[in-house]
Amino acid sequence: MAPATGVAAVDLHGVHKRFGDVAAVDDVTLSIRPGEVVALLGPNGAGKTSTIDMVLGLSEPTTGAVRVHGMAPRRAVALGLVSAVMQTGGLLKDYTVEETVRLVASLFGSARPVGEVLRRAGIAGIRGRRVGRCSGGEQQRLRFAMALLPDPELLILDEPTTGMDVAGRHDFWSAIRQDADRGRTVIFATHYLEEADAYADRIILIRRGRVVADGTAAQVRALASGRMLRATLPDPDPDHLADLARLAGAESVEIRGATVIVHTHDTDPVARYLLTRTPARDIEITSRNLEDAFLALTADDDSTPDTGQRSAP
Repeated sequence: MAPATGVAAVDLHGVHKRFGDVAAVDDVTLSIRPGEVVALLGPNGAGKTSTIDMVLGLSEPTTGAVRVHGMAPRRAVALGLVSAVMQTGGLLKDYTVEETVRLVASLFGSARPVGEVLRRAGIAGIRGRRVGRCSGGEQQRLRFAMALLPDPELLILDEPTTGMDVAGRHDFWSAIRQDADRGRTVIFATHYLEEADAYADRIILIRRGRVVADGTAAQVRALASGRMLRATLPDPDPDHLADLARLAGAESVEIRGATVIVHTHDTDPVARYLLTRTPARDIEITSRNLEDAFLALTADDDSTPDTGQRSAP
């Protein structure tokens, strides 16, 4: 990787992308620093893919500007500064793992040694296996090895750990973290919210083409106000549940077997009611998790107010 220059790894300013009457990306402005690990999250159709395509130079913004390391995305890609690991496609099933990597390496004027990227991706042990006989997780690791060949400064990952087991996902993210510590910028889209929570320095939530939250995992969680109270309540009385729902600050009451879950802005009256009026036990009060924040901030509901981008304080 080239040394850091102080220029933003990715810079989007007033970016719009329209497909006819549909605004896939709607006035997105953001800057990503070199060495950041950024999770790009949002429901299907939120605009994540359209945003990534523009960063990769696969499409042009309708209006606005996209720069990658201070230059047009296509130039950055041509210089080997950018690589991507996509979720599907790009593999020839009759080639071996090593043959595939060597073929791709031949396309670069200067590439990292094949053996090195195979080890880095954790697939040196299956270098002679045909791609068609590799599992889904092994094929994702192969795509990762191919993306490492130009030693890119920016690595974009689309659902990178799909098909990997728990150990494989842990090893993959350990390798990503080590690369980021040496200055590589990583942007990844994932449906595994626990990965974003555990490994991202920064989370960007997109809804209907707009950035609705931007900050650390803790900061994004804090944007979904309220707490969750969970308690064991065997054979819950319907009257008790109705009383819980009427308590001030209670947003929702759920029953899952012998467990009652209350989402509320004020846990004190809920806890007091459960302890004094019901046989509830094992009461636990926690802050909202990233999944709660994701659902609250990206809910595709016309009744949800659109207040624009929410940045952490």
